[in-house]
Amino acid sequence: MARNGTRPTSRDVAQAAGVSQAAVSLVLGDKWRGRVSEATAERVRKAARDLGYRPNLAARNLRLGHTRTVLLVVPALTTEFFAGVYTGAARVAADHGFGVVLYPSPEGIGPARDPFASAQAALDGVIASSMAADALSAIRGDQLPLVMLDSDPEGSLGAATVNLDITDGVRQVAEHLLHLGHRRFLHLAADVPSWTFDVRARELATRIAAVPGTSLRTTRAPITIDDARTAAETALSAPGPRPTALVCDDDKLAAGAYKAARRLGLRVPDDLSVTGLDDLALATALDPELTTVRLDAELFGEHGMRALLAVLDGREPEAGDIPVELVVRGSTAPPSGP
Repeated sequence: MARNGTRPTSRDVAQAAGVSQAAVSLVLGDKWRGRVSEATAERVRKAARDLGYRPNLAARNLRLGHTRTVLLVVPALTTEFFAGVYTGAARVAADHGFGVVLYPSPEGIGPARDPFASAQAALDGVIASSMAADALSAIRGDQLPLVMLDSDPEGSLGAATVNLDITDGVRQVAEHLLHLGHRRFLHLAADVPSWTFDVRARELATRIAAVPGTSLRTTRAPITIDDARTAAETALSAPGPRPTALVCDDDKLAAGAYKAARRLGLRVPDDLSVTGLDDLALATALDPELTTVRLDAELFGEHGMRALLAVLDGREPEAGDIPVELVVRGSTAPPSGP
């Protein structure tokens, strides 16, 4: 550990690894090849990780002329939503002399090579989606100034949290469908352990339960069109009165619900109203176009970056969730039957 609980130095790393400070500088500067052995280099990297050592970025930037760098940790780059988050964060970062590095952790592939292993990837802070919490732990990102996105403000790892007003988005969906006259609901929920999806489920259940004569069933699926089709087809084929409205946690899930309805001979919205959440480009590619909640991904990224800048400056980040908007299109209508 560092002396007296202070920030660890290169001398602490050298002592822990049993090498000279010069060797530490070579290894963490990625200039060790041909000068120290691979075993020694790994011992230095391990000591640095164990101590939570980072180079003094301010001095290093002045000496080397490097810009400051932020890591954006996302679950995957398979949807345009996180591309939008990156665009917004990078735009604000650029205005303040920062660069943003993306760190995706696609399911089934696992975390990429530790970006903290080299001093060339020294970071000022991290912005992370709660959906990528496993990757965040794996790269020790929770030991840096951290802003969490889509995260429970009461139990967040970060110094600040930035959220879209998902609760209000689900409220708008529920009120829209209830106003149309729907009373039998099916929730096609994302099978992802994440605070944001828990919020959606709780708010939908609360809003529907407040109206007499309503019912709500839930089925879960991974966020893929094929998995959503399978889950929706099974749920819509179950015994008992068929739901007249299908509320989906994500536009991809809604696309799968469309396919399930078509296989069962149901028409959207005549026999089944369908809603999504995101307002991806997919929403207007579907026929009929999808009623969904528009989440401004770029604004989300901008707020995340501004919150991190505030944390780094010792300021209080701006409070309040980012507003969202229900976009009503052709996939919802009054129920056709009793």
